[in-house]
Amino acid sequence: MAKPKTVYYCQSCGYESAKWLGKCPSCNAWNTFVEEIITKEDITKNEWRQESSRTKSIKAKALSDIEASPEIRILTIDDELNRVLGGGIVPGSLTLIGGEPGIGKSTLMLQVGLQLKSLRVLYVSGEESEQQIKMRADRLGISSNNFFILTETNSRNIFLSIESLQPQLVIIDSIQTLYSPIMDSAAGSIGQVRQSAGELMKFAKETDTPVFLIGHITKDGMLAGPKVLEHMVDTVLQFEGDRHLAYRILRTTKNRFGSTSEIGIYEMLGTGLREVSNPSEILISQKDGNLSGVTIGATIEGNRPLLIEIQSLVSPASYGTPQRTPTGFDQKRLNMLLAVLEKRCGFRMGTQDVFLNMAGGIKVEDPAIDLAVCISMISSMEEIPVSDKICFAAEIGLGGELRAVNRIEQRISESEKLGFEEIYISKFNQKSIDLKKTSIRVKAFGKLTEVFQDLFG
Repeated sequence: MAKPKTVYYCQSCGYESAKWLGKCPSCNAWNTFVEEIITKEDITKNEWRQESSRTKSIKAKALSDIEASPEIRILTIDDELNRVLGGGIVPGSLTLIGGEPGIGKSTLMLQVGLQLKSLRVLYVSGEESEQQIKMRADRLGISSNNFFILTETNSRNIFLSIESLQPQLVIIDSIQTLYSPIMDSAAGSIGQVRQSAGELMKFAKETDTPVFLIGHITKDGMLAGPKVLEHMVDTVLQFEGDRHLAYRILRTTKNRFGSTSEIGIYEMLGTGLREVSNPSEILISQKDGNLSGVTIGATIEGNRPLLIEIQSLVSPASYGTPQRTPTGFDQKRLNMLLAVLEKRCGFRMGTQDVFLNMAGGIKVEDPAIDLAVCISMISSMEEIPVSDKICFAAEIGLGGELRAVNRIEQRISESEKLGFEEIYISKFNQKSIDLKKTSIRVKAFGKLTEVFQDLFG
């Protein structure tokens, strides 16, 4: 029988130590080391193949001697996924997709796998039975004769099935359920996640087969498992959104084959995820007439300009301490804007309850939304509606000035496309705009008080 070896791993960064340590020397985290038991004589065995299928040269080459070949990508029917991946799936790539429970990770991957009817796809599930996956596939209404399901968690059995089937795309749901016989620890532990991901990475690179890993996240919103898992994979995707709302955002946090500033937007329906090609129309709700406290802000998510509806409710505080309740907007940023309105503009915001909501359940971090937020709050406070043909794009400084924002041309173009007649911006953005090329009326101001005088008199 093999002699076991005890190793300690840091749960935060994956650092390996021969003994337990109170503080990790790599990431400086306290009390993060856990014990893993490894079979010593089997630790060097490769569960994918004993020998590499390729003979690689170990001689270094000069950069000028290397010929660049065009990158081949597998295009899916899902245009949003193609955009986020940088133009399609790269053969031999290892992609990790994470998100909250119930957000739709498995549905997205099942839908993508069923749509690739020309490829042999293997869906490995360690969380659901074959009947559960079949029921979800029937609900999606997509059928494929090249889609295969394997319910297994042992990596050795998975690779035996892969060698017999020879799939062209592999989906693992999820990486935390896999375990390798090399290690004696339980599935989901630091060592097992790292070992299983390493075997899958070796398989993907040697066979040029793209592999998708579905991963869990912690209560802090970080991907569960060792941090080295994110370093090993080629692409890290984050599936965001409130599972009680219809809209989801697929965001790239790491991509070796493309930009990390692209996002994909989906709508969750009973028949699966629907691509949203024009998210601005969805994020602007339909309403009868103009309501006070409602404005439209032009923001940028990734490389995409979006127009978002901001809703505010400002009323006198009845219980002493005023409430500040933002949804989809930063709490500290809201407090700063309220202080600017009181100090620089003369509004008594210290006695008002403020409720702020970004329509559609989207979270906004772009400071260009500041002007729309301030106009929305004053509109609600004074009970003066703002025309639904006006949108706003400017950052608010601590002195009450309107600061310039980036990519103002894209914001104006999106506003013009959706039929808006006016857009309020900072005067410092005015020089970079060619007014002859746009039909929308652009109004530029230097201070927040000037905007109030123009809108409310």
